[in-house]
Parts: sequence; structure tokens; C-alpha cells
Amino acid sequence: MTSHPPVSGRRGRTSSPACPWGRLLFATTPLLVHLLSCGGDSGGASSPCGPTHALVPRVVDGDTIEIEGGDRVRYLLVDAPEVADDACYAREAADFNASQVGGREVTLAYDEAACRDRYGRLLAYVSVDGREVNRLLIEQGYACVYVLPPAGESREAEFRAWQDQAIQARRGLWGVCREVPCGR
Repeated sequence: MTSHPPVSGRRGRTSSPACPWGRLLFATTPLLVHLLSCGGDSGGASSPCGPTHALVPRVVDGDTIEIEGGDRVRYLLVDAPEVADDACYAREAADFNASQVGGREVTLAYDEAACRDRYGRLLAYVSVDGREVNRLLIEQGYACVYVLPPAGESREAEFRAWQDQAIQARRGLWGVCREVPCGR
């Protein structure tokens, strides 16, 4: 095996012509570090719509939260009574939502048919500890089913079935409100 004398590089660096990978690795390290830092762990994972995990510093109302970083998330297939309108069961819906997600890490799942609504809010199914809050809000009568086409259309039937069960059992707003204040 013949040995090659070192070849002088820029700024006095030397490299061997037998090992050109050193320069390539050195030159591409910043790119590799950047690519690996853009989603290598589950805490930084995201979908084309937005983050898949987030902390909830603020609950806006029964169907909307604010996640760390400032984005608002509207729950897919859920329409809770409006707190701002002092609607029947609005405070109960907002309090229930806060008890589920307030100050906690949530998992966000998107229907990529539509990532945001006309107000710029992310549209997502929100889960905490393996429980989907969208479903709980409908099943327990804190909210009505509301479809924002095309988002949510693939799961509309299952949400309507949960709502029908809540209506039959007169759970939540279905047993309290004279006029149902949601489900436009």
C-alpha cells in the first residue's frame, strides 16, 4: 500500500487524497444538523398542517384552545355554545374543556382536507392521555356536531351517532337548554 503525502488545504488544513470523505462530511455537517433538528423527536413532530404535540396554555372556550406558540386550534366536528354570547351551557362546555386540556400536553391529529378555517385557526382532533376530547364533548352533551367541509367529513357519521346517544340520554345541553345553542 502506498502512502500519499498530505495535501495542503485552505488555512493550513491537510487531508489525504485517499480519504475525500473528510471534506464532504465537514462541508455537509451543518446541513445534517439542521435536517435532524427539524423533527427528529416526537416533541417536534409535525404534519403538513401543524404540530402533532403541543402544550395548551389557554382554553378559549368549549371548542377552541390556544397552543404554545400562539396558534389557535378549533376542534373538528365540534360546536360548543358561545361563551361570548352567554349561551346556554357555554360556561359548562368551556370549563369541561379546560379540565381536560388546560396546561397539558395534547396530541393533535388533522384532516388534511382542510388545515385551517376561515379565521386562520388550525382544525384538529385533540387528544390527551389517549382520550379524544372532540368525542368527549359530543358524547357528554357539551357540544353539537358541526362540519366544516371538507374537513371532518370522513368521521361525521360516528360523531352524529355519539350526538344521537347524548340527545336520547338528555346529557348535558340536551337536557338543560330550551333551545340548542349550537350546531348551526
